[in-house]
Amino acid sequence: MTLNPPIKESERLLLLARLIRPWRENLPAHLRAIFGTEDVLIPANTADAIWLAQDLACLMDEVETESADWSKLKDICPDTVAEWWQITLDFLTIITQNWPQILKEKQRSNPVEWRNQALKIQADILYHTQPHKPIIVAGATGSIPAVAHLSKVVAYLPKGAVVLPGLDLYMDEAQWDALGTMNKDTTTLDCFDHALGAFSHPQYHLKKFLSLMKCQRIHVSEIGQRSIMQTKRAALVSEALRPVSTTDQWAQIVRDDYENVCADWSLIEASNEREEALAISIALRNAIEEPQKIAALITNDRNLARRVVTELQRFGIEANDSGGMPLAHTLPATLLRLLLENVFKPGDPIAFLSLLKHPLTILGQNRQRLREIVENFELFVLRGSPNRINLCECDQFLETWVQTHSYNMSDNCPFDPQKTEEARLLCHLLVKAVEPLASLIKQDKEYTINEVARATVEAFENFGRDDNNSFVHLYQNEAGKALSIFLHELVNDQSELKFHLCEWPAMFLALIATRCVGPSPGGHSRLFIWGTLESRLQTVDTVVLGNLNEGSWPITTRNDAFLSRPMKMTLTLEPPEKRIGLSAHDFQWAMGMNKVVMSRATRINHIPSVPSRWLQRLETVVGKQVWKQICSRGETFLHWAKMLDKTDTIGFTPRPCPVPPLDMRPRHFSVTEIETLRYNPYAIYAKKILRLKPLKALIYSPYAADRGILYHAILAAFCTQIKDPNVAHALATFLAIGRKEFDKLNLPPDIKAIWWSIFENFAPFFIKWERSLGPRERHVEVASQKTPIGTTGVTLSGRADRIDILPGKMVEILDFKTNTPPSSKQVRALLHPQLALEAALLMQGAFIDFQGLNPLNLFYIPLKGKGSIESQSIISYKKKAKDQTNAVSLGQEAWMRLIALIQYYQNPQQGYLSHALPSPHHYEGDYDHLARLSEWSSNFYKAGLS
Repeated sequence: MTLNPPIKESERLLLLARLIRPWRENLPAHLRAIFGTEDVLIPANTADAIWLAQDLACLMDEVETESADWSKLKDICPDTVAEWWQITLDFLTIITQNWPQILKEKQRSNPVEWRNQALKIQADILYHTQPHKPIIVAGATGSIPAVAHLSKVVAYLPKGAVVLPGLDLYMDEAQWDALGTMNKDTTTLDCFDHALGAFSHPQYHLKKFLSLMKCQRIHVSEIGQRSIMQTKRAALVSEALRPVSTTDQWAQIVRDDYENVCADWSLIEASNEREEALAISIALRNAIEEPQKIAALITNDRNLARRVVTELQRFGIEANDSGGMPLAHTLPATLLRLLLENVFKPGDPIAFLSLLKHPLTILGQNRQRLREIVENFELFVLRGSPNRINLCECDQFLETWVQTHSYNMSDNCPFDPQKTEEARLLCHLLVKAVEPLASLIKQDKEYTINEVARATVEAFENFGRDDNNSFVHLYQNEAGKALSIFLHELVNDQSELKFHLCEWPAMFLALIATRCVGPSPGGHSRLFIWGTLESRLQTVDTVVLGNLNEGSWPITTRNDAFLSRPMKMTLTLEPPEKRIGLSAHDFQWAMGMNKVVMSRATRINHIPSVPSRWLQRLETVVGKQVWKQICSRGETFLHWAKMLDKTDTIGFTPRPCPVPPLDMRPRHFSVTEIETLRYNPYAIYAKKILRLKPLKALIYSPYAADRGILYHAILAAFCTQIKDPNVAHALATFLAIGRKEFDKLNLPPDIKAIWWSIFENFAPFFIKWERSLGPRERHVEVASQKTPIGTTGVTLSGRADRIDILPGKMVEILDFKTNTPPSSKQVRALLHPQLALEAALLMQGAFIDFQGLNPLNLFYIPLKGKGSIESQSIISYKKKAKDQTNAVSLGQEAWMRLIALIQYYQNPQQGYLSHALPSPHHYEGDYDHLARLSEWSSNFYKAGLS
């Protein structure tokens, strides 16, 4: 008999996706009517179709594994299922009608069906030849019918034998009978009538297997010989896992020797996953302290396994996780994913830099030199830019930046002509490397998988080429080999599935999601980390059973996405609880090791966890006293874990207060820096003495201050161009100037839309406010000269948003605010001294064109997105003379306090204390991380409320 070869995984998914994608368009009218006026959105795109194809493939494998009959779906009466299940039945015609035809055309078979047929052929050969040589089937539990049939044939061969793993010989007949009984048909596994809840018992499949082979449990002989203690321990575990229907027998338990039986059991109950992983690694390290002793961790939790691998490295132990890791998370695959993300979802600078800084991105250059160029490009070009970078057009992005930035010799960190040319080289290499994919984007059409895969592989290899023009290293090691196989399947795909190019990144993730990479060769020779599947038939001296929590061991069961439980019964499929029974069997097997360390975390992802049902059963059976001893032994590992990272008590870092020499202290301030000097002197120290500049944000996120700069530029241009706001075209001119200034910034569309809306809303109110002021001379963006501050030798300068001269030579100073301005009371108390200091500079003659003039009033002008604009005067006139405040006296008071403040910092013993006073702004400064604010201050103080 000739078998068609099994279809490859990726080919099966893509062929199924090709059938699934048009399903909603071909839905019969009576089923479409169920959706009413709603659109049928499944599948929404090709990636969705691939994810659905994976679920369908799993369902096919399940049905074929259990040798079920698809034709029985016809026996489901439409009247007995809900309308939505009728849609599911129609959807399943993809695999009951269309899929067999495709396999026939391709001369392929489903992998599970191919395995079933291969086993059947082998069974037939053995049955008819009856060989006289030893034939042994070892480790089968009978959960797969094809394997069970082969085992039955082998069992009756002249020298055949079936080795059953972990058959419980200590269950009494009442327990054994509670799992189910044989019916009249004894030719298939359907001959077994199971009892309620029997699926979740560890011996269920073995009893069903023995029933098929017509073998009684008493006829099974045990290989090897257990010690007395091992026998008692096996009986104890059997008792703890007895069927639910017989647990009333626990009341009759005699616990005479349980203390000795459980002497080699420990339970680690850690507070979190990290503590559990560290305690497990210590237990494993302790277990292999004796020469020749072997230890292993068994867990279904791959995250825990990876944590333990990491923790073991602190002891110099390199352990391999047999579960491997997802191919998508490996180094070469992450490079490929980043490449696709940058090509098809441009604009994210983090993804862009992640691609350029990826260890495998070489672009045919010296890796170290390339990294330097990338970091310069990031620092000078990318950071702080409002534009969205596109990998395929990064050369244009650079040229736009160069045109708007000039080289300045006095700049501390100049992007000089050499760096510019290096950046141009980088962009040229990137555009050239990505060209195979970029050329496809330019064509507006649908593509097949193999067309896009070829271009993707070519671009991927361009990025990974080393300075010898080789990309062999991309496909080295287990991860590279697995990726090579996967890409080879895609490049040679013949599914003819066509799709829009924008779908490719999501499709790629869907296709690679099921691929895993096995552990690399090597690792410790006496320490292993296994999943439950890999641990079967293994024997070690010490075993650690990790994450014994509900949801992990056993895993949470879930109903099938396509078939309800009654539908599964019609197809003679076993319920999801079958997996719990298999997990229980793994647990029972592992509990037979010489030393057992059970572990769990009481909280997973900060959420309280529930102990595994088997732990709860063991606790009930052994009793509180013995269980306390088991937990006490586990506490030892937790204690060692805490001691391992214990350090001497380190005091909090004191609040920094550097005391630089007088000759290094600043000799000039702007009015905006005086408030910082008062509240947070350390920021002045970092900015003006250390000359440190905050690093620009990688993702441009404009704040109110940026919007304020833009609006100030618009207001300045308007007041310069329009001397009389009463002219008819004032509003139109104001809006036109606004458009011009907005266009200069080239803001991202989303930011521009929001800011322009705010500007457009307050524009008419601003013109109305201007007209209400009456006749005056308007002077905008007025800069002052550097003015000596008393006899301190320090100077002050400032820039007023606007100075208006009223009839009678009186002056008003205006400060426009796009955010909430300080209250008049705060300004009069000089908590915010900027306007008062501008008034002082005016009286000191610092504004050249305003010599001899005194301020009449000081105003904040809030520029709100809606509602009228009103001037907020900070001057208060009260009936009582002692309560009166005027701009002149406020300016004089501010100037005197400024002299005192500067003299204070001219004391050589006085340092620049971090956050000397609580700031009324309640925000974190640019230098707080440098001052380690979070380390020495309380949250209360940090909020500026103390």
